[in-house]
Amino acid sequence: FANLILADEINRATPKTQSAILEAMQEKNVSVSHHTHRLPQPFFVMATQNPLEMEGTYPLPEAQLDRFQFKINVVSPEVDELVEILDRTTGAKVPAPGKVVTGKRVLEMQQLVRRVPVAGPVKEYIARLTLASHPDSPHAPSVTRRFVRYGASPRAAQSMILAAKVLALRDGRPNVAFADVRKVAYPSLRHRLILSFEGQAEGIAPDEIVRQMIEAVPEAVTV
Repeated sequence: FANLILADEINRATPKTQSAILEAMQEKNVSVSHHTHRLPQPFFVMATQNPLEMEGTYPLPEAQLDRFQFKINVVSPEVDELVEILDRTTGAKVPAPGKVVTGKRVLEMQQLVRRVPVAGPVKEYIARLTLASHPDSPHAPSVTRRFVRYGASPRAAQSMILAAKVLALRDGRPNVAFADVRKVAYPSLRHRLILSFEGQAEGIAPDEIVRQMIEAVPEAVTV
């Protein structure tokens, strides 16, 4: 067992393996030979997918994708980043990873994040933004009604509010701003939007849908 797990190319794992990993993420337990073992805390899973080679893969079902807080799109490295990769991987000296923080400290930081206050209007904005991803919602803009089959679950709203709290802490601010929510909306929502047939046929990117949702949803609603 470990605190941090990297599931490399998780879409190449069999559905049974995927299910075991995601059950551990949800339940924080692992069952082996009829014995249940409690996983150490904190427990954190990162997973990668190769979007270019789909043969022999098992795409994660929507309900399992929803258990990941973020989906991060990794772009090609810049020149200086690629040079650093070369330095680290082709030289005689192999860098050894070292401990930078204890598990106890991570748990303390998680509790600190939860204590960051969020004003009512910001929470309402997060709720409206989440509901705007549902095609049958009165908050949905035209792009959602046209291109989205299923919208984001409440986990998306939880993801946005917690991530926005982290941004506020990082910047030394005492509370969450609307701008924080907009920054974290993309990684929180892009993997939770299930495109309609028309959306798939048009090839519209989930990020474009999120962008138009942000444009359409106001920060405040006048009653």
